Amino acid sequence: MRNVSSETSSQYLNLEHGRVRYYDAGAGPVLLLLHGSGPGVTGWANYQGNLDFFARHFRCLIVDFPGYGESDPLEGPPIEACIKQVMAVLEKLSIERAHIIGNSLGGIVASHIAARFPEKVHRLVSIGGVGLNIFSAFPGEGLNLLTAFAEDPTRERIEQWLRSMVYDQALVTDALIDQRYQQATDPMTLATTRKIYSREAIGEIASFRRSPAGIESYAYLAAIQAPTLIVWGRDDRVSPMDIALLPMRIIPNCELHIFPDCGHWAMIECKQSFERVVSAFLLSEPQ
Repeated sequence: MRNVSSETSSQYLNLEHGRVRYYDAGAGPVLLLLHGSGPGVTGWANYQGNLDFFARHFRCLIVDFPGYGESDPLEGPPIEACIKQVMAVLEKLSIERAHIIGNSLGGIVASHIAARFPEKVHRLVSIGGVGLNIFSAFPGEGLNLLTAFAEDPTRERIEQWLRSMVYDQALVTDALIDQRYQQATDPMTLATTRKIYSREAIGEIASFRRSPAGIESYAYLAAIQAPTLIVWGRDDRVSPMDIALLPMRIIPNCELHIFPDCGHWAMIECKQSFERVVSAFLLSEPQ
């Protein structure tokens, strides 16, 4: 499988709540790729560079979450809406079981699916997502920049946010800034960003995370039965690396891999190393 394009792999599903866009490429065991959040993000934007590689071994499904890309919004708390959508997609496509890779928000969603529906998840990979700040403050730099963009959606602010996402600043080109800004200011996409990253929403999350109930809410990680790989960029300014320590200890069968000189987008910034580490994990035999 080589040179998979968005045009040849793009598909749509009509579900009860509306339309979902996804990309379907390759053959073999199903690998579900779930993207992160943020202005202008889509499944294709997160994983287009990795699709050729993983499609050699797997049937890859990249799904746009509700309110992102060309997927219709879904009412309810954002994480719950994403879980509901993903489970509906799996049912509609008659997929009994899948590996899951999730970046940031996608990793959080994937962890909940693995805990609630263990029979559905073969192996789980989370990229800079699930966990709780232990040493670092919440919200961090990258999240604060997302809030600033939600309040004042300018090209300058999206550039500031993009630069917080990566260690290698050369990755933030004018073309990337323009592309993300155009997508981020689409009315549906901007509404989704404001729903998650408004100052009020982030404040509520911060208060909840500091409460006993917030800490207890991470107990679900112990229910994950799938072998799990957590990967993180050592220099992540959106979700600092210490967030990985809690899930690494709580998830029963969990490995942690740290990429040096890497920010929040390990699958982009450390593409070859990421693909090597993740494919070895997904293709390995159970111990």
